Amino acid sequence: MTAVLRLRPLSVVEEGDEVLIGDPERGTFVAVPPVGGVVVRALLDGATLDEAAARAAEFAGEPVDLADFVTALTDLGFVDTEHAAAVLPATAPVQQRGWTGGPPPALVRPLFSTAAWCGYAAAAVFAVACFLLRPDLWPRPGDVLSTTGELGTSLLILLPIGYALVALHEVWHWLAARSLGLRSRFGVDRRLFFLVFETDLSQLWSVPRRQRYGPQLAGLAVDGVVLAMLLGVQLAAGPVIPVPAMVYAVVAGILWQCMVFLRTDLYGVLVTATGCHDLWRVSSLLLRRAAGRLDAAQRAELAAAAPRDVRVGSWFRWVRLVGYPLAGAYLALYYGPLLVDVGRWAWAGFASGAGSLRFWWGLLVALLAYAPVAAAAWFGLSALRRRPTA
Repeated sequence: MTAVLRLRPLSVVEEGDEVLIGDPERGTFVAVPPVGGVVVRALLDGATLDEAAARAAEFAGEPVDLADFVTALTDLGFVDTEHAAAVLPATAPVQQRGWTGGPPPALVRPLFSTAAWCGYAAAAVFAVACFLLRPDLWPRPGDVLSTTGELGTSLLILLPIGYALVALHEVWHWLAARSLGLRSRFGVDRRLFFLVFETDLSQLWSVPRRQRYGPQLAGLAVDGVVLAMLLGVQLAAGPVIPVPAMVYAVVAGILWQCMVFLRTDLYGVLVTATGCHDLWRVSSLLLRRAAGRLDAAQRAELAAAAPRDVRVGSWFRWVRLVGYPLAGAYLALYYGPLLVDVGRWAWAGFASGAGSLRFWWGLLVALLAYAPVAAAAWFGLSALRRRPTA
């Protein structure tokens, strides 16, 4: 107990009646009682185990046995050993192996200042007012075709624009994290039957809760600015090509983020606002319990879950359940018509035979349009194949 236990550079953040400790470099965080935070802070200060135990006893008002806690720290990889610097675990099928740095925090901080957030809010209010006062501005699937009048050419123009809008959304998450001095990583994943691009913001657990909202809402904030600008163009100059189709893409993306049951940006905001730590897993266990499908290990896991996660999960599980048909309706309303139109248009080209340019033009556009659907299906099948082993 006179030895010094060297820990990795851990973060220690007060979180209500708990303390979050974690290794930002490895993206691993865990909630512990306040006395655990006292021990970790003491060890980070260079205290011996005896000294850490004394500080913990003074805080708790009774002797504290550190043996189990030290074992848990070691199992989590928080102890500075030659094996502790493990590879950053993957959280998506396609993902960067390491964290992305970026510009100095001071350089991007003005983008997320109080004045900037007032601007983001004003853009959102302007966009909502436009739709309320001018319902004809609300986008429709047919706006994609109206870009050039020919579906193939329209999609070839709009797909890069759509991906650029998605990239801007994710880059704004990254820049907001950089404004706090944090790093992120980009990946591609699946939510139900949707392909998604995502920014891993795990390092947000290393900062106080109130500072997490900015990076979580940054993507929607820049979406609102883009939407306001596009609507302004339409009000000033009419449906200038390809503005209506871009409005369609931005609105579809914003509505997507509202589906918290698919772990979107607003799901992250919900977790932060409610103070939960593992809401998705706990709500999954509660759903399984409601269906009578909990095994012994899962019952023990649920019994050990944080009370706050259980309280929120008791109603969030039904949000998830109701959300699945809503996700299907979203697919049918926003992407279904476009996919059907692409299928019909491409099939008409196939009928002209492989010797015609129209055949290959239709094949190229169909591949580009259906690639996200195919990738989402592939990720889903891969997850099913891995599940029995896991």
